[in-house]
Amino acid sequence: MATAHSRFAIAAAILGGVCVAQAFTPASAAQAVRQRSVIAQGTSQHPAVAQVFRPAVLAQSPTFGVGKAPTPDQLKLIDIDVTPDGKGLLPGSGTAAKGKDVYTRRCETCHGPTGKEGPQEVIAGGQGSLATSKPQKTVGSYWPYATTLWDYINRAMPFDHPSTLTPDEVYSAAAYVLYLNGVVGEQDVLNETTLPKVQMPNRNGFVADPRPDTPLKKK
Repeated sequence: MATAHSRFAIAAAILGGVCVAQAFTPASAAQAVRQRSVIAQGTSQHPAVAQVFRPAVLAQSPTFGVGKAPTPDQLKLIDIDVTPDGKGLLPGSGTAAKGKDVYTRRCETCHGPTGKEGPQEVIAGGQGSLATSKPQKTVGSYWPYATTLWDYINRAMPFDHPSTLTPDEVYSAAAYVLYLNGVVGEQDVLNETTLPKVQMPNRNGFVADPRPDTPLKKK
């Protein structure tokens, strides 16, 4: 009885493998996985079955002859995220004094001369409003890390031409936005060393994620 059952399972797996080779669809993925587990259990005694089924196994993960593995240099072009501690910041520097020109040319149209006029997001002011009935979430009132500002400007601004600013322009624009919020002085130099040290007004307004599956260590 056991031998007959084993032969039936092997035959069913071979048939399933042929079907997969002919037309593999997402709907058949779960069935294919079950068939592979059957093959793994039964082919140790029937090595010929493994040879017959091999083309079908390969067909489950088809390649279409398009694309290629990215090179390290290509990966660097998209690996641009910046963490709160400043990891990922590019070399460069800027001040609010230099950033005023960058802001006027590339940012003012959307955010207004002082960052409060719009017509798009208001990015200045609002400090002390979060606990009121009309909280205003701006860079100065809400954002906990200055490095996030650099990261966002670098990857997404200006809105109509994102990622076109040089690192120095990004540092300068970030410095000017922080200056509009009273966070840094007009001549304070921001770079990959000093920017992570900027203390944002709402830095302590967030709490650690209490869920047990997060990697953060509880104090």
